[in-house]
Amino acid sequence: MVARGGVIAFRTDTFYGPGANPFNVTAVQRIKELKSREEKKPILIVISDREQLQRFIHEPSATFNLLAETFWPGPLTLIGQAKTDVPVEITAGTETVGIRLPSDDKVRALIEACGGALTATSANPSNEAPAKTAAEVRAYFGDEIDLIVDDGAARIDRPSTVVDARANEAKLIREGVMAWAEIQKALNRILPLVEG
Repeated sequence: MVARGGVIAFRTDTFYGPGANPFNVTAVQRIKELKSREEKKPILIVISDREQLQRFIHEPSATFNLLAETFWPGPLTLIGQAKTDVPVEITAGTETVGIRLPSDDKVRALIEACGGALTATSANPSNEAPAKTAAEVRAYFGDEIDLIVDDGAARIDRPSTVVDARANEAKLIREGVMAWAEIQKALNRILPLVEG
């Protein structure tokens, strides 16, 4: 379905999200319309394995690589410099893209079956609470989603933590499941060794 340009809803490692092929501009635009999402807001991507990074990120920084190696798979979204062929519908003109490798095996298997990468913004209209169940997705969008993959309720009640890791100095964008203090501790412990 995703390969044909469809939009599915699936449980990510955090909330439910509408999933589409990130390189299918029509499908991504459809998600934005479903959510009434502002054009200036980027859409993050979930991937099935680390190898998928090369499709999206141009020359990840030492900090990006360090955080990925330390905290992935896990609820940490890392922002890096987007490759030039990543659609503007994903980057919203920022020339950056947020990527996460989920810790849930079933979620990664679904992503792999759908081509290795899916969009993963939350499944809710803008300014509404994120959908935590398939029933909530259905209540929000009805038949406008091509397929809802019901995998039970969300396992956690907070979104992923988002960190801008384009430069060697990481910047917190949103604190979620993963504590910023824990991330800083890892950076302070390891980055001096990398830079030295």
